[in-house]
Amino acid sequence: MSAMLARPAVSPARCRGLVVLADNLEVLRHVPDASIDLVYVDPPFNTGKRQTRPVLRTEQDEGGDRTGFGGKRYRTTRLGQRSFADAFDDYLAFLEPRIAEAHRVLKPTGSFYLHLDYREVHYAKVLADGIFGREAFLNEIVWAYDYGARTRRRWPAKHDDILLYAKDPEQYFFDADAIDRIPYMAPGLVGPEKAARGKLPTDTWWHTIVSPTGKEKLGYPTQKPLGILSRIVRASCPAGGVVLDFFAGSGTAGAAARALGRHFILVDSSAEAGAVMRGRFEGASDVLVLDALGRGEAGLEIREQIARVLEADGQADQAIADA
Repeated sequence: MSAMLARPAVSPARCRGLVVLADNLEVLRHVPDASIDLVYVDPPFNTGKRQTRPVLRTEQDEGGDRTGFGGKRYRTTRLGQRSFADAFDDYLAFLEPRIAEAHRVLKPTGSFYLHLDYREVHYAKVLADGIFGREAFLNEIVWAYDYGARTRRRWPAKHDDILLYAKDPEQYFFDADAIDRIPYMAPGLVGPEKAARGKLPTDTWWHTIVSPTGKEKLGYPTQKPLGILSRIVRASCPAGGVVLDFFAGSGTAGAAARALGRHFILVDSSAEAGAVMRGRFEGASDVLVLDALGRGEAGLEIREQIARVLEADGQADQAIADA
């Protein structure tokens, strides 16, 4: 099997992104100390179930089986499904060495976002406090949405939790001016100028999930919205910096980074995630895909390709400094 997709070779200056299909703990050991600006991870939530989503094709058809925006009718065709096991006997033992590696690879100005839900987030916070230090904890971001079934036995769970840590709470990067602004709930109380400008989001983000039939949906079971990742990248990664996601899934963190002029390294050990990311970055001549699944001798190649992304980041930093 070829280690890389068939596509033109790119120079280090154009190597904006790297996708590595391999065990993330093995890959992390090839990332140099203090080399990453932003680590975002969306690990399995330990639901105890197999996460499965159908892969659908949707076409407008007046006689279709679904009704969409504006009352238009659509016909859906089931193409298959994607799934992964989401159950761990010792979840924190699984997370701990990976969070420790995230801390090691972050620059002094770097930030770490840990995306979970109510099942494990409180235990994971205690774990992350021990690695980063309680003083490095900046925020618990609540991503709230309103979609799906509603139980009648308790309050329906309709939010995820994103923990934010700084490598160094005295010098972390955070660009409030770059963050997308949101409308005031009572614009009449703040005046027309403020109302037109909007306000900064708080630590509670109202954002829809990826629509099961929308154009953004790639068929991956736990795909996160591009809007959520774009906000994180804008706020916590400087222009030309490097984003690392070692539970990459559908590759949304990389897509957000690339669209916003950042570099990225994505890692996942799932062949299904690899298939989705290949499709997502197909035709992107500045993105390399390295398939190291089952290739124990791939360490040197992984290290070299990571170095290319970091070298391109250094060139971007120098260009910004020169300007």
